[in-house]
Amino acid sequence: MSIQARLPAKGRDLRLDLFRGIANWAIFLDHIPHNVVNWITTRNYGFSDAADLFVFISGYTASFVYAKMMIERGFIVGTTRLLKRVWQLYVAHVLLFVIYIAAIGWVAYHYMDPEIIHEFNIAGLVDNPIQTITQGLILRFKPVNLDVLPLYIVLMGFFPPVLWALLRWPDRTMLASVALYLAARYFGWNFSAYPAGVWYFNPYCWQLLFVFGAWFALGGARESKFLIRSRALLILGTLYLLFALAMTMAGRFPDFAALFPDWLVSQFNPNDKTNLAPYRFLHFVVIAFMATRFVRKDWPGLEWKIFDPLMKCGQQSLQVFCVGVFLSFVGHFALMLSYGSLWAQLGVSIGGIAIMTAVAYYGNWSKKQDKPTARPQQPAAPKTSGASAS
Repeated sequence: MSIQARLPAKGRDLRLDLFRGIANWAIFLDHIPHNVVNWITTRNYGFSDAADLFVFISGYTASFVYAKMMIERGFIVGTTRLLKRVWQLYVAHVLLFVIYIAAIGWVAYHYMDPEIIHEFNIAGLVDNPIQTITQGLILRFKPVNLDVLPLYIVLMGFFPPVLWALLRWPDRTMLASVALYLAARYFGWNFSAYPAGVWYFNPYCWQLLFVFGAWFALGGARESKFLIRSRALLILGTLYLLFALAMTMAGRFPDFAALFPDWLVSQFNPNDKTNLAPYRFLHFVVIAFMATRFVRKDWPGLEWKIFDPLMKCGQQSLQVFCVGVFLSFVGHFALMLSYGSLWAQLGVSIGGIAIMTAVAYYGNWSKKQDKPTARPQQPAAPKTSGASAS
C-alpha cells in the first residue's frame, strides 16, 4: 500500500515549542483556583483552553516524530518506539501520582485540614488504600488535576494503528475519527472511573483533537491552505471567536448574560469539556487555522530571546507539565494560608512559572551533557621522506 500522507518538512518547528510552552504555563495557572493571574489564559475568552492545545500538539508531534520511522523501519519498529514513549509517560504519571497524593495527605495531617482530602478527590485512600492505589495504577482513579496525563497515555497507546492508517488513508482516517467522536457523544461512551463516574476527559471524544493534530501534520495543513488563507476564514472565524467570547463572559457575569436570551446562554454554559462539545472543537480549529495563517514557520519572532523561556518549557514538556501540576497544588495551598491576597496570587503564579522555567533550562542543559563532546582532531604527523627515514 502506497503512502498517501505528506510528511512535514525536515527541521524543528519552533511554533510547536512555543505553543506547547504556552499550554504548560496556562495549565499551571488554570489549576490554581481563585487566582487573578489565570485571567490571562485563553479559557476565559472562548470555548477552548490550554488542554485542547496540549492534546492537539501532542498528536501533531507524535506523527511528526514517528511517521518517518514507521515508513522507513516498518510498523513493528514504529510501534515499539511509540510504546516506549507510552511507558515513559506512564512512569511519569505514577511518580507524579505518588508525590501528589503524599503531599496532599501530609498537608491534611500536618494542618488538621481533612477537607482538602475531599477537595482533591483522594478520600478513598483513607477508607480503602490498597484498592484505591491499584485503581490509580490502572488509570481509573485520578485525583483532581491529574486527568490530562492519563488521557495522553491512552491516546498514545492506541496511536500505532491510527498512525499506520493515517499514512495510507489520511482523509478517511480523519473521517473515521469524526465518526467515533459522534458515536461516543450519541451513545454516551466513556471510560469508567473509580470509585464512581467517568473520565473527566472522555478519550472517545478527545481522540478527535489528537487525530486532528496528527492529520494536520501529515498533509492536512496543506490541504486546508486554501481555507487558512481565505478571506472567509478571516471574517467568519473572527466573528465566531467574538461570539465565543461573548458566551464565555455571559457564563461568568450574570449581568452580562441578561443581555442575551436564556436559551442561547444555556447552550454554551456550562461548557461541555468532558465530551469536547462541537462548538469547543470548532473554536480550537478556528484558532489553529488563524495561528497557522499569521504565525508562519519562518516568522522571525520565533527567534526572539523574549520567547526563550516558553520555548524551553515546550522542549522539555513532560517534565515541565508534571512539575506544573504539583506546583499548582502547592500554589493552591499557599493561597489558602495567605488568605488569597493579590500579592500572594502574583507571587505564587510568578514563582511557579519561574520554577517550571528553571526545570526546563536544567533539562535542556542536562540533555546536552549526555551527548558526547567532539574531540579536537590531532594534527597529522608530518610525512618524512625516504632519505631521511633511512
